[in-house]
Amino acid sequence: MASSKHPTSPHLQIYRLPLTALLSITHRITGVILAFGCLVLVGILAAAADSAEAYEAVLPHLSSWYGQVFLLGFVFALYLHFCNGVRHLIWDAGYGFELETVDLTAKIAIVVAIALTGLTWLIGSSA
Repeated sequence: MASSKHPTSPHLQIYRLPLTALLSITHRITGVILAFGCLVLVGILAAAADSAEAYEAVLPHLSSWYGQVFLLGFVFALYLHFCNGVRHLIWDAGYGFELETVDLTAKIAIVVAIALTGLTWLIGSSA
């Protein structure tokens, strides 16, 4: 067998993952973020149900910069996970496997997740 100057398998330093692969990885990551975020949400709700003093102890953390970043990331993870899940449901029905459609729906999922996050943040900050 003749030797080739090309690597036998590409590695991540030279290989650019397709958008669908990146979204698949991101879907798993957002699932983990949502699981952790739900634990935090239960803690917040438990403090609110316990007493006003317990909730007032949690409130400074929620309104701090790191609390706001956490809440923004949690909302974005929720919407991205949801939008990507809708893509998977469409695939389960047997539609959307063409390469152009797969890339288009990936971009749509990202844009819709960003738009819904912004809308949610806008409505939440005005309340």
